[in-house]
Amino acid sequence: MGQVTDIGTRIELVSMDPHFEDISIALYEQEADGLPRFLVQSYSQKSGSSARLDFIVKAMAALGGLETDTSDSGHTLHFPCGARHVAAMRRLFLECCKLSSDQVIASRPLKTFDKKADAEVTVVGEGNGQYRLTAAASGERVESRVSAITAGLVKLGEMEPSDDGSARFPCGQDHDLLVGLLLPRAINVRQAIREQEQSGSRGVLAAPSQQE
Repeated sequence: MGQVTDIGTRIELVSMDPHFEDISIALYEQEADGLPRFLVQSYSQKSGSSARLDFIVKAMAALGGLETDTSDSGHTLHFPCGARHVAAMRRLFLECCKLSSDQVIASRPLKTFDKKADAEVTVVGEGNGQYRLTAAASGERVESRVSAITAGLVKLGEMEPSDDGSARFPCGQDHDLLVGLLLPRAINVRQAIREQEQSGSRGVLAAPSQQE
């Protein structure tokens, strides 16, 4: 009789990977030694599936500042701070699954151009997980956009808003790479959340017999 292995709780799903044979890829949350771990998993038996997972894990580590666990297949990661940051992890997973395996992995800058503000916005790290958004322009409209984008970062990264307009990761640790990845999505957080909801409702992680 086969043994059933508990691989954790699924927290995100890409039901059809457009960059490799339309395989299903999921993100699971686990716990090891009291600390959260995240597993990138697929049941596909197609040749090259493991290499595809290798790339996604490598991209998540490079773009989110995560560390890989060397004691397993290499498809498990964790945040160096030891926190969960589940919302940010889900966003990171989805963004990395959008990349083709031959694409160069490059970290995202802490600045981007916001069309509605008609100005470049920059996230400035203040230490201890605290970040403040600034804009290369002034005016009521720009201030409104700065507040809206900050709220987007709070939503996507599960950060804590401060009365002074900044936002902070509850772990108290800096996550510059992660903030750089979240910033473009924070500009239109509603679209990002809608995309995430649609991705999770498209199907289930298919068994090997369904992916051959």
